[in-house]
Amino acid sequence: MTFTLYATTAAVFLILDAIMLTLVMKPLFSHHIGPLLAEPIRMAPAALFYLAYVAGLVTLVSLPAIKTGAPLVVPALIIGLMAYGTYEFTSWSVMKDWHWTMVVTDVTWGGVLTAVSAWAGVTLTRAIHG
Repeated sequence: MTFTLYATTAAVFLILDAIMLTLVMKPLFSHHIGPLLAEPIRMAPAALFYLAYVAGLVTLVSLPAIKTGAPLVVPALIIGLMAYGTYEFTSWSVMKDWHWTMVVTDVTWGGVLTAVSAWAGVTLTRAIHG
């Protein structure tokens, strides 16, 4: 069950994030900090983030929700806001060309993405395992 939960959560997270990164984030970040962006992106650090982030989400929120009925969506939303907020507010405070629209967009997305992914992972896991 834990593998299914991790795999479904990761799949939803990766698919949704790939869409958002392509359609919204890359154009937004390119506009404000284009010369600072790596081309092509460095896949190893990205993969490490996704693997660890989803593992933390599953461990702290999704498994307790499945095993004990603990709250799911709000705790996942909070984790997403905190994680993406840490990156964005730190960057905004120290980077000259960081723009508030990047902060608002990415923090909001991080919260929504994390909550939706956790919900979808739990829902799919319950449907598969009963």
